[in-house]
Amino acid sequence: MSGHSGTYRLYHYWRSSSSWRVRLALHQKGIPYEPVPVSLLDGTSESPAHLERNPAGFVPVLEIPGQEPRRLTESLAILLYLEDSHPGTQRLLPEDPYLKARCWALAETINAGIQPIQNLPVLHRHSSDSEEQKAWAKHFIRKGLEVYETLCAPIRDRFSVGDQPTLADFCLSPQLYNADRFQVDWSDLPHLVAIEKACRELPAWNESHPDRFKPHDFKG
Repeated sequence: MSGHSGTYRLYHYWRSSSSWRVRLALHQKGIPYEPVPVSLLDGTSESPAHLERNPAGFVPVLEIPGQEPRRLTESLAILLYLEDSHPGTQRLLPEDPYLKARCWALAETINAGIQPIQNLPVLHRHSSDSEEQKAWAKHFIRKGLEVYETLCAPIRDRFSVGDQPTLADFCLSPQLYNADRFQVDWSDLPHLVAIEKACRELPAWNESHPDRFKPHDFKG
């Protein structure tokens, strides 16, 4: 295991796809953690306390327990840390170097190619009109999902890379959740449909789903 005692603390927002990636990994690996909500809508993420955790004001932030808590930002960096620090748990990356690189490329197709463009600051910078914001997001989400569909085709089995879930799937499934929010039709992408079906059968998917962390008083 990781050689430290205590429980991780995950600063997250319930509907953040980046946060969900980390929750998925923590549940899949069976790693205990304390979820700490940070709203992206009411100014909490821009508070001095959270900016000390992450100067970008983003989530997730993983706090590693210890006498002097250490913090990690950026979801893929967090996933890599969890992979390396908990070798006795289910792997998030294939052992084969080529497949590991392909898996990382799929994750980055979501992480770098789609997710930043649909973030609230980008949408608000693009337009103040909500319908134009939605059209912008739909365009890039659909384009990125088509790229993922093509890239995963030669290496897919039940999941994106073979028959075990990897961090590529933990990036894809939250992005498909966002695609549905933006009313993007991806039903004609058969690889993604099959992968998402497999992801939904994972106990970790249900345990980490946004609905489990949605504030009771959330409106909108």
